[in-house]
Amino acid sequence: MNTRRDFLATFATASGALVAASSQRLVAQDAAPAAAASAASGVALPQSDKTAKGRYRPPFRIGLGSAPIGGSSGLGITHAQSFAIMENAWNAGIRYYDTSPFYGYGLAEHRFNHFLSEKPREEFVLSTKVGRVFEAAANAPKSALGGWANPLPFKYKYDYTAEGTRRSVEDSLQRLGLASIDIVFIHDLAPDNGDLKETYPAYFEQAVKGAMPELIKMKEEGIIKAWGLGVNHIDPILGAFKESDPDVILMACNYTLIDHTAAIEKVFPLCEERGASLVIGSPLNNGFLTGRDRFNYGGKPTAEQIGKRTKLEAVAKKHAVDLRTAALQFTAAPAVVSATIPGARSVPQPQENVTSMGVKIPADFWAELKSEKLLDASAPVPA
Repeated sequence: MNTRRDFLATFATASGALVAASSQRLVAQDAAPAAAASAASGVALPQSDKTAKGRYRPPFRIGLGSAPIGGSSGLGITHAQSFAIMENAWNAGIRYYDTSPFYGYGLAEHRFNHFLSEKPREEFVLSTKVGRVFEAAANAPKSALGGWANPLPFKYKYDYTAEGTRRSVEDSLQRLGLASIDIVFIHDLAPDNGDLKETYPAYFEQAVKGAMPELIKMKEEGIIKAWGLGVNHIDPILGAFKESDPDVILMACNYTLIDHTAAIEKVFPLCEERGASLVIGSPLNNGFLTGRDRFNYGGKPTAEQIGKRTKLEAVAKKHAVDLRTAALQFTAAPAVVSATIPGARSVPQPQENVTSMGVKIPADFWAELKSEKLLDASAPVPA
């Protein structure tokens, strides 16, 4: 796919095939178990869309992250596969979807447009991100971040100014085919972003003066309902609360069974004090907690991380608990968390995630994790 014209032509001519393919994949699925699992997990029975202090929060406990739909980790999926994944998520009761212009250089947003255009707007919540402004390119370069399998032919520059933020939101509205976006996250504004390196402090200051007040203005205009940061590092979250007034934070990789103490000690109290909430990204540490040989988008896991996973697996086996299920439930347990948003690369995964949220996990499992110091003593656990 070398030009934007090629992409649009392929996307248009494939539409009928996408519907047929996803229908064939899903026709054998029983809708009754999906509905039952949704109700049991609280997916189909939304919580309040306001925090105790009146800030907007996603009203669903589990959502769908879309980095895999954009071809993350160099693993591409077809239009038909992405459509079937989203259809499975919808049928399972998932109504919160998170995306970004960065995911496949616009590919994930285009795919959500195709799928959600036939869904009632009032029935779903969508978040996207700002921080990169895209423009057409002869060929899409392979980014150092994301490793997108088949990115669209665009290039980007970092831009956390007010003007860049508004343009990014307007571009996303076009790609998504929407008149408004529920939540906008300032994306990858963190010291662990390999693109930013020593320029991170200057970009953070740019966001404080530009993106943050502009998103507050867009909230007042009704273009968005809430804003915050979408990052894999705690420091910028603390900085955002110091410099501005975010509504909801997408915190990826930093609240999981593997790593959660710093979030409990530093981020939870700030959110509670300010009436903000959290969305948990990468609740499985980029698949590490399902047995994958990768950790947090950063390559090979360390011996310490593998050792902790081995101990978690042993306790899970002892109590006949699926570790992936426990990991998902753990991230959604705190009152300050609005939703957990695992991604999906295969068609069955969204339904599997919803089913996991409705499984009863014995209290003894959580108690043993704490007694073995595999969980922080103060970590909230599912009731």
